[in-house]
Amino acid sequence: MKTILTGIRSNSVLTLGNYLGALLPMVRLANKWSGSGEYQVNIFVPDLHSIISDVDGNLQENIVRTIKYYLAAGLLVNDNVHIYRQSHVPAHSELCWILNCVATMGETSRMIQYKEKSKGQESCNVGIFDYPILMAADILLYSAEYIPLGEDQFQHIELTRNIAMRFNHRFGEIFTVPVATAEQVKFMGVSDGIRIRDLLNPEKKMSKSTKAENSKIMLDDEPERAAKKIMSATTDSLGIIKFDMWAQPGISNLLQIEALVNNVPLQDVISTWAGQTRYGELKRKVAESVSSMLAEFQAKFAEISDEEVYALLDRGEAYANQVASAKLFEAQKAFGLR
Repeated sequence: MKTILTGIRSNSVLTLGNYLGALLPMVRLANKWSGSGEYQVNIFVPDLHSIISDVDGNLQENIVRTIKYYLAAGLLVNDNVHIYRQSHVPAHSELCWILNCVATMGETSRMIQYKEKSKGQESCNVGIFDYPILMAADILLYSAEYIPLGEDQFQHIELTRNIAMRFNHRFGEIFTVPVATAEQVKFMGVSDGIRIRDLLNPEKKMSKSTKAENSKIMLDDEPERAAKKIMSATTDSLGIIKFDMWAQPGISNLLQIEALVNNVPLQDVISTWAGQTRYGELKRKVAESVSSMLAEFQAKFAEISDEEVYALLDRGEAYANQVASAKLFEAQKAFGLR
C-alpha cells in the first residue's frame, strides 16, 4: 500500500487555523483512504521538532492532547492507521544524520522558515537550521508519497524530494520520492494550501504565538468567546462580499472558515454570499458555525482517556520501529556503515 504521512507539533493548544488548515483535512483524508485498502496512514507526533523552540516541561501532556485532538476530530482508527511519537523511533534521528551528509548548507539556508525564525537573532540553535533535514527523514523512512500539510511547508517537501533523488542517484533506488507539491495539493482536494488568517490582521496567518488574544481562536476557547472574536474580526470598507484573498483578505478568511467548519465546498459558500453587502450577517453566521463546532469538538475531547491514547501509541510505535529500522538499514549499507 502507498503511504500518507503527516504530523503536528505538540507545543501547546492548537488554534482554529491549525485545526482547519492541517488537522481536520488530514483526518478526513485518513478516513477516506485508510479503509480503501490502497493507503496506510502514518500520523506521528514530531516531539523532536517540538523541542527546537519549546522546552517547558509539558511536552508529554501536549502529546496526549494532540492525539486526542485527532480522535475528537473524528479520526477512525483501523489496522491501516498508525500513530506514533517521533522520539520513540530512533531511526528518525539516525537517518537525519546520514541525510545531513547528503544535503548542502546552501539549500538548507534558503529555507524561508529558517530565515523567518532566525531573523533578528544574534544566534539561534542549530535545530532551527537543521529541522528540514529531520523532516526529510520523517518522510523517507516510511516511503511516504503524500504528506498533507500547509503551504508554509511546501518548500520542505521540495527539499525532501531533492535529497531523495540525490541519494538515489548516488546509491540506487533506496528512497521513494514524494510527489511534487502541486500533486500534494491536488491529492488533498483543495485548490491551494489552506491558510487561515489572523482575525485582526488578515494579511498574516493565524498563529498561537500572537499576543493579541482576539486575533486567534484556540480549540479550548469557550464557544461564546470564540463567537465574539469572529464578530470583532477585521474586514474592509468595500461594502460587498467577494472572495479575494488579496483585495479582501478578512472577508475571504471568513468565507473560508465557514466552508471548512461545515465541510462544504468553498465555492458553494462563495456563491451563497457573493454580492451581499451586510458584513455583520456573514460574521454572525460564521460565529454561529464556529461556536457550534467548538462545543461539539470539546465534548468529544473530554470523553477520550489517556489510557486510550497510550494504547494507540504502543501499537503504532511497534509498527513504526519495524518499518523505519528496515529503511534505515538500507541507507546505512549504502554508506558502508553496515
